[in-house]
Amino acid sequence: MELITNVHQGWRYLMDELSDPRTRDWPLMSSPFPTIGISLCYAYFVKVLGPRLMENRKPFELRKVLIVYNFLQVLFSTWLFYEITDLPVSIPQACISGWLAGYSLRCQPVDYSRSPMALRMASGCWWYYFSKFTEFFDTIFFVMRKRYDQVSTLHVIHHGIMPASVWWGVKFTPGGHSSFFGLLNTFVHIIMYTYYMLAAMGPKVQKYLWWKKYLTVLQMVQFILVMGHAFQLLVWNECNYPIAFAYFIGAHAVMFYFLFSNFYKRAYAVRKQAKKEKAEQMTLTNGNYESVPNKNITNGHANGKPDFYQTIDKTMEDSYSTTRHRAFVGFGSN
Repeated sequence: MELITNVHQGWRYLMDELSDPRTRDWPLMSSPFPTIGISLCYAYFVKVLGPRLMENRKPFELRKVLIVYNFLQVLFSTWLFYEITDLPVSIPQACISGWLAGYSLRCQPVDYSRSPMALRMASGCWWYYFSKFTEFFDTIFFVMRKRYDQVSTLHVIHHGIMPASVWWGVKFTPGGHSSFFGLLNTFVHIIMYTYYMLAAMGPKVQKYLWWKKYLTVLQMVQFILVMGHAFQLLVWNECNYPIAFAYFIGAHAVMFYFLFSNFYKRAYAVRKQAKKEKAEQMTLTNGNYESVPNKNITNGHANGKPDFYQTIDKTMEDSYSTTRHRAFVGFGSN
């Protein structure tokens, strides 16, 4: 019983005395458990309940919804990225407002004062935390369209872990050195959600989306920069920034970098191998394509359909579904 009492008292001391008093009474900031609960409900819905509800239903046609959704995410990410210097200080500012107003890349302490800049930074960080919940709709739309192949474990982990991870930053260090991650992440989201919005518009814009494979590269570059920026404090922490958060942010960057890089390698290898096998299977005989493993193909037809329809690339809908995997961008036809 004494152990339980000590643990409870230690927890209350951490939550009430060591946290930032400015954010203590903000929505969802009193305890991490509501955030964790919401994230677990998200995981359960997209992996279990959602597919069960959709089992006997046709996929929803959400093209227009996706265009609007991604457009709103672009606006939201842009608002989080830029500092709105001409508006009254009472209006929440971007989480990275300090980075456009004198923050140091080398070592930046948290400003716990109630100055206008410090309050804007803290408020912007809370909105960045809130944006992680809005990104749950990325996966929910996959489920509604029955694109279960995109609801991978890695995708769910990436989306599900972010709200709880960002919560600790808003609770204890809303601003300062670790907000550099918000700077990069919101910038990446502006580009990615712009791509997704264009992809949802259909085949007419597909020819302009040759750069989709570089989205994963952009993500990996982001994590490399975050790693370097966070771990430099292990060598020289002149501003006395809480070192635990340097480990925390850096470890997340390492984990996601390897997850993304492994996906990139696998996706590239699979795509390259598929092209090689396709080329080996098709041979030109007497002006007709003949499939080596399938001798039933004659006169360039297979199963009563022209070979063109057997090997044609993905439709735009499939391409969008693949690349809509926000964290792990697949590779379609170039």
